[in-house]
Amino acid sequence: MESRYDHTGVEDRIYRMWEEGGFFKPEINPDGKPFTIILPPPNANSNLHLGNALFVIEDILIRYRRMKGDAALWVPGVDHAGIQTQAVFEKKILKEQNKSRYDLGREEFHKQIFEFCLSCKSTIENQLRTMGFSLDWSREKFTLDPAVSKIVIETFVKLYQDKLVYRGHRIVNWCVYDHSTLSDQELEEKEKDDLLYYLNYGQVTIATTRPETIFADAAVAVNPKDKRFKKLVGQKAVIPLLNKEIPIIADAAVETEFGTGALKVTPAHDTTDYEIGQRHNLPQISVIDFEGKMSVNFDNLKGLKINAARERTVELLKAAGKLIKTEPLHHSVKVCERCKNIVEPMISRQWFIQMKSLAENGVKAVKGGEIKFIPHRWCRQYYHWMENLRDWPVSRQIWWGHQLPIYYCVACQNEKGKAAAQLIKKNSPFADPTNLEKPIVAVTKPNRCPDCGSNDIIQDPDTFDTWFSSGQWPLTTLMTGQPGDFARYYPTSVLDTGWEIFWLWVTRMIMLGLYVNNRVPFKTVIAHGMLRDEKGQKMSKSKDNGVDPIEMIEKYGADATRLGLVGGRDITTDWMISKGQLEEKIRGYRNFTNKLWNIGRFVIGSEPKNEKGQKDQELEKKTAALAKKTTKDLETFKLGIAAEDLYQFTWHELADKYLEDYKKGLVSYLALRNSFETVLKLLHPFTPFVTEEIWGLMDHKEPLIISSWPG
Repeated sequence: MESRYDHTGVEDRIYRMWEEGGFFKPEINPDGKPFTIILPPPNANSNLHLGNALFVIEDILIRYRRMKGDAALWVPGVDHAGIQTQAVFEKKILKEQNKSRYDLGREEFHKQIFEFCLSCKSTIENQLRTMGFSLDWSREKFTLDPAVSKIVIETFVKLYQDKLVYRGHRIVNWCVYDHSTLSDQELEEKEKDDLLYYLNYGQVTIATTRPETIFADAAVAVNPKDKRFKKLVGQKAVIPLLNKEIPIIADAAVETEFGTGALKVTPAHDTTDYEIGQRHNLPQISVIDFEGKMSVNFDNLKGLKINAARERTVELLKAAGKLIKTEPLHHSVKVCERCKNIVEPMISRQWFIQMKSLAENGVKAVKGGEIKFIPHRWCRQYYHWMENLRDWPVSRQIWWGHQLPIYYCVACQNEKGKAAAQLIKKNSPFADPTNLEKPIVAVTKPNRCPDCGSNDIIQDPDTFDTWFSSGQWPLTTLMTGQPGDFARYYPTSVLDTGWEIFWLWVTRMIMLGLYVNNRVPFKTVIAHGMLRDEKGQKMSKSKDNGVDPIEMIEKYGADATRLGLVGGRDITTDWMISKGQLEEKIRGYRNFTNKLWNIGRFVIGSEPKNEKGQKDQELEKKTAALAKKTTKDLETFKLGIAAEDLYQFTWHELADKYLEDYKKGLVSYLALRNSFETVLKLLHPFTPFVTEEIWGLMDHKEPLIISSWPG
């Protein structure tokens, strides 16, 4: 053995041995109890990031269960990531080809973006291998695999047939940059400095951050408990500039402490106002179009972008003597999580999934103990979120993804519908499927119209929200797997994911899993914490505040990098550490892998001395206690504690103490070797490469990856 452990000469060779030997397949333990994890699919539009490296949590659990004799299955796959991938790719073709998706056309655009995703997918697979992840590559999936897509579409059709899908004009979050609707969970809060404008509405003064929307006002609302306005309820306010009377109404949604306590209600351009409007049967007046421009025909405002329209409206209000004052305001606005532009609430005709019954079933499953959350504190937030869930706008105005299984007969359309159909056929950017009537929802395209018999049938150009397909990931991966996989491995055992996508993804998998199969998709959910820098910001490559896991592996090895991400910490809480400190920690674990290597060198190179030493029993008891404690910690997902205990025992007990006792004749060679082999087994889920290499050099007949777990 070399004097120092060199990971560069070991890791690729060991991984090939594992993969070629079929050791990642659950069939390696044919009689074992099923234990299944589905890999949260990385987005197929870039390389792995630091968050993906935390999949090491899952590999630790899979390797442990495999050694316990379970039929351990870890299914890999990647996500097409709809709107996010399309945004990345459209920037790419604009830069490289000076073309838009409309220049390419839908078919060519789809072909090119598919090739782009396959290239990213290949890179991601290699990076996952580099981390040592023991995924069953024979069962790999992609969210746009034809068999996967078929199940996704069938689920939507079933929802429609069960009257849980409807098409309606409702307020949605509209991204004027991506030109698509967004769900509430695809938004971020952004801090912003603004002005609060106080405007004269006749009998009442209101305060607003959006004076440009006064043309869409339908009422002024006050809180029913606010004594200041009690006498005004039922009377009229007057919209400035328009001199139009609107009712003064009372609604509990109004915050008495904000502004003057009187709220201008604009149902078509604000989510809260929309709900107020629904309760009071107010008209919905739209004055901003889907390009983010003013559509109202008033004093040269038409066609202006929002900020320019705000400035112009304020000038007009000043001139009319209706602007009372302004105040600085620091507040949060909602932005698209992808492009970071401010989102416009808009009334749009979209496809929605009714969430009430789906959410109720999801709550029952957790309350009934069918799903356990780690940490348990997520239960309360889960109940609150599910019980206040709004209907899900599931259609997206993009091309990349599962196209809606919704068809229209061109011959049966009215004048607007026929015009829209022609634009859709041309892949025009101005195509608006909301003008199409008489939808036909079917798994496959109908040959003829069931009403008139025409064969001029077009498909709705919209696609599903990405979370609709990824929300069925445990179902689709196993339903389309090898024969018998679904019956044997569903429900899955553990889902591990970052808490930041808990609402986006976990809740949808629970609801859709129960709806499609009447069973929960997983039994335990681990919501692991985020890696954050010393300022509390999430670590990422774009911010240059985090380490690149692949770079760390090249420098220090996969084992050290894996330990650096989990060792000595609670995996369920956010971890604040600087970029430099994290690399220093990984470097320290590289020293540990070298220490382990040197212990192995000593044990392998030593001649057996005495058959029995007076400290043998002591060493055996401590090693057995370590095995018992490690097992308990892995069963309760305390991976960081287990890793730290193993580190301390290996370095400060086995190496510093008992190895020296062996030299003094106080510990026998057999006791020392047995303890070391137990440590190798216990460490294997955490540091698979160095332990496997040492194990092989100790002349064992079978690889460490499938050896039996101690105890």
